[in-house]
Amino acid sequence: MRIAIYGGSFNPPHCGHVEAAAAVLDRLKPDKMLVIPASIPPHKELDIESPEPTERLLLTQLAFSDIEGAEVSDIEIMREGKSYSADTLEQLMKLYPGAEFYFAMGTDMLLSFEQWYRFRFLLENMTLAVFCRNEGEDASIAEHAEYLEREYGAKCVLIPHEALPISSSDIRELLRRRMGASYLPDKVYARIIENRDYGAKPELYWLREKAHAMLKPNRIAHVVGCEAEAVQLARKWGEDPENAAEAGILHDITKKLVLYDQLILCQKYGIINDNAEEHNFKLLHAKTGAAVARAQFGVSDEVYNAIRWHTTGKPDMTLLEKIIYMADYIEPNRDFPGVEKLRELAYEDLDKAMALGLEMSLEDIRSYGQEPYKDTVQAYEWYSRLVSGR
Repeated sequence: MRIAIYGGSFNPPHCGHVEAAAAVLDRLKPDKMLVIPASIPPHKELDIESPEPTERLLLTQLAFSDIEGAEVSDIEIMREGKSYSADTLEQLMKLYPGAEFYFAMGTDMLLSFEQWYRFRFLLENMTLAVFCRNEGEDASIAEHAEYLEREYGAKCVLIPHEALPISSSDIRELLRRRMGASYLPDKVYARIIENRDYGAKPELYWLREKAHAMLKPNRIAHVVGCEAEAVQLARKWGEDPENAAEAGILHDITKKLVLYDQLILCQKYGIINDNAEEHNFKLLHAKTGAAVARAQFGVSDEVYNAIRWHTTGKPDMTLLEKIIYMADYIEPNRDFPGVEKLRELAYEDLDKAMALGLEMSLEDIRSYGQEPYKDTVQAYEWYSRLVSGR
């Protein structure tokens, strides 16, 4: 039985890891390939914002889920102490007696192999399957493989592979700067954003793609306009434009759902509603949208609350909450009597714009013979007093 072992910290597992595994499978055609994330890597310190080992295991499972023949093992995650490859090989030799083991690794691991714990034992009991980490490393791999063979009787196989010139540490840094999505399998990136692992912030193009897929097609133009307006208002009034963009992109992600489905989400996320909300999906979509934005996209409390209050408003809103409320109201696709005046006022005095916008909203609701929701009434009263008392 031929078994390929591919170990590492996988922090996070990226497309380079997946492509290397595919190259190993193609070259060696093993009966089994074990992908083994380390619990405590012996050769490097884990980044301070790294997720727990069990979360890295899940990320690794997601990364390799579409690679036929690759099996992610928790053998090192479940073992206490540092994750030495020699200990892992000993365990596997007992599990698979008589198996022929190949250990997949990049150039950097090969060049430092003599520093590994019990490296002689490893060389005696497995073949090194080495792939490039960077372009043009074939010569150095061949040279060092010959040295290990000459000195220790090592067996080495070169795995032809077009390397992805990036490391996990590079990707961790990119994630903090709203970059790096293209280097990660989508399921891995989505999970990282959901948990905001590594201090990650979502790339806005990716967030738009996911959010727009949750909308009715005729609502996309409004959401695009709301995002653009929110960013412009944020720059005018000194709010974080990226937070404004996130909230603008996500503010209507549950708007298309009917009342029954809104109530199902309320039950799922423990949202408590009053009688008026229980019978009005337009009121509920702000609450469920905020909950889904947090659960699926890991939004901050500031962005969560901006989505939560974008429909009704409330007294004493934060700057971001006011910006999203107003952006939703005046984005370029809106066309109703008084919108131009409201647009101008939003860039002159945001609180006065809130008072006027809330007043217009109340008048519109009453024109349909409906009773306005209490939060909107209270918000209007609060902003009216605020601007009149200046």
